[in-house]
Amino acid sequence: MTSENALGDTLRRRRRERKLTLQQLADQSGVSRAAISKIERGDSSASTPVLGKLAEALDLSISQLVGGNQRDQVAHIPASEQPVFREEKTGFERQSLSPLYFGHGVDFVLNRLPPHTKTGPFPSHRPGVEEYLYVAKGRLDVTLGDTKHILKAGDFLFYQANQSHTFENPTGRGCEYFIVIDSTRLK
Repeated sequence: MTSENALGDTLRRRRRERKLTLQQLADQSGVSRAAISKIERGDSSASTPVLGKLAEALDLSISQLVGGNQRDQVAHIPASEQPVFREEKTGFERQSLSPLYFGHGVDFVLNRLPPHTKTGPFPSHRPGVEEYLYVAKGRLDVTLGDTKHILKAGDFLFYQANQSHTFENPTGRGCEYFIVIDSTRLK
């Protein structure tokens, strides 16, 4: 599981690598300078939408932001080493399944959404980013822009991710869904 300190360290390191001040990152991401500073210090956790905004501004995936960097020709990642980000307020979990090296362009994640829970809207990705979503368990309502899609276990949804997207589990049972975020067309 990813701690706030590890997230804060990675955020600070990536911001500095891009030679951005706190204010410049705030301007690019739409996240306040104070909130970024608190996350970097480990004084505050970040919501998933905030992570999405910060990752997008740093040209990273959320998994890369919370999970780090590794690169091998063959990657065996034991379950115990797969980074998991848990949003304390909602219980939403995002587990990174794919290798997290930079420049790969594909992010494969397992999301767990507790009963009667909704993610805040994820920010739009850059044009060309596509998402492939598969519901493994439960029901998931996906709102893309102004359009709602109601999915059940076994359903699949493909979409251009350059629009706001929200995920909701309106039922009394947990929901699990896989997403492949593909930014290879941007390379």
